[in-house]
Amino acid sequence: MPMIDADGCLLNVSVEGRDGGPTVMLSNSLGSTMQMWEPQMKAFTQLFRVVRYDRRGHGKSQVPPGPYSMERFGRDVLAILDDLNIDKVHWCGLSMGGMVGQWLGANAPNRIDRLILSNTSCYFPDKSAWEGRLKLVREKGLEGIVDANMERWFTKDFRDRAPQAMTRMHDMFVATKVDGYCGCGEAIRDMDHRPLLGKISAPTLVIAGKHDPATPLEGNEFIRAHIPSAKIAVLEAAHIANIEQPKVYADTVLGFLRN
Repeated sequence: MPMIDADGCLLNVSVEGRDGGPTVMLSNSLGSTMQMWEPQMKAFTQLFRVVRYDRRGHGKSQVPPGPYSMERFGRDVLAILDDLNIDKVHWCGLSMGGMVGQWLGANAPNRIDRLILSNTSCYFPDKSAWEGRLKLVREKGLEGIVDANMERWFTKDFRDRAPQAMTRMHDMFVATKVDGYCGCGEAIRDMDHRPLLGKISAPTLVIAGKHDPATPLEGNEFIRAHIPSAKIAVLEAAHIANIEQPKVYADTVLGFLRN
């Protein structure tokens, strides 16, 4: 896995799948690493070259001092594509990955072929909720919010029937560095992508979780309604839909990219 320099921050990047084929770039949620996408990798790599990365502040990527911003995260992606000599990708971003995807779709349209915005939001009007969460993380670490976070990420049914998956996601979350989590969380808190949506010209699919309390269905519907010709797919899942509904998620993504 190469380490790619994005304006002085080394980012952990993985490239797998079909050489010379069309490229799909995957971008994960706050508090997770590129390993979040493992359930889809077999299906995706059979058809595409797949680029994954750990966002700055996460996984094996570096944790430079903040503040961070959505523009910074978008420019990190462009640095990865430039280093890999990739002109254009299909983008699939979940949660925070979808927020970065909105920035890219509006500000780097020549680099995005098809755009998948999954379980995401364009704006959080209640800043106090983020302030409280970040304060708790600074005081108690990620362990202080992990149980509540797993309840937002997954339905009770999934938590009960998939203990191994829950352990993996729990451990991934608490391993996130506090400074990285808070830097990213501040960028989400301050984000307002509403003016960007109408500028997105790429064919766009919004994927929403029917039971998602973190980025509720109505927020995903708002994104769909404000991006020209965007479509929406609603899955029986909470927030991390690709883990809760791995096959349905892969089929939904591939169906959109291949048609």
